[in-house]
Order: sequence, then C-alpha cells, then structure tokens
Amino acid sequence: MISRVTSSSDPAQHLRDLARLRRVRDRIDQEYAQPLDVQALARGAHMSAGHLSREFRRAYGESPYAYLMTRRIERAMALLRRGDLSVTEVCFTVGCSSLGTFSTRFTELVGVPPSTYRRDAAGATAGMPPCVAKRVTRPVRNREAPVTEPRLA
Repeated sequence: MISRVTSSSDPAQHLRDLARLRRVRDRIDQEYAQPLDVQALARGAHMSAGHLSREFRRAYGESPYAYLMTRRIERAMALLRRGDLSVTEVCFTVGCSSLGTFSTRFTELVGVPPSTYRRDAAGATAGMPPCVAKRVTRPVRNREAPVTEPRLA
C-alpha cells in the first residue's frame, strides 16, 4: 500500500520523503561505480543514515547497500558476458573494493561464481538483442521473497 511506504503521517511530508528516496535510488543507479556508502547517501538526502535505511527498505524492499550491490552485480554481469575483462578488473570497474565481497555477493545473486559466469555466459546471449539479454540475465533481488505467479481470473 503506497500510503504506508514511509512512516510520516503528514501527507505532504510523505510525498517529500518519497521524492528524496527516489533521488537516492537514482543516485545509486547513476553513480554505482563510485565509492558510495549509506552515510554519504543520507547526507545527500538530508536524512540520518538510520532513517534513510529504514525508509528505503520500507519503500523498495531492501536496504540502500543491498540495492547498490545489486546494481553493481547487474553491470558486472554485462561486463563478464563481454569476456574482455578479468573478474578482478570487473570487480574494480563496477566500484567494488574487495574481490571477496564482490564474489560472495555475485554468487548469492546470480547462483554461480563470477569466473564460472564469465566462462559460461559469453555465448549464452549470443544473437539476443541487448535489451532482451539484460532482462533474461537480471539477478534476482530478495531471494527470500516468495515468487508469486500471476493469476488469471
């Protein structure tokens, strides 16, 4: 329910909070390869880090850090499919500073380690338009969330 996305009871404040959260998400989408942390994102949104994390999770179903890492993994998947960069180069290109953290998160979201993905995925999307390849290979966020099938009435 949209009216419960942020904790504010004032409708005008609620809309301002939603707009700030959208700007934070847009910043993550644009600057994913830059060194971003929740503190920096919160400062840019004029919120405390704790408040930003709570409201972002309430609005988007995951923390700002989880959203940032998913965005980085999406870009990493595209770079690994190209096949011209090593896993380490991809890790640093997408803004991760730790190869171990990158590999762990990649494996959690994609289901295979980045080196395996690089080896196997290069030919998997051959001949597919890039927009279709991106959709088909998109990592799944919130694996713990149940997948519901659409119902036909």
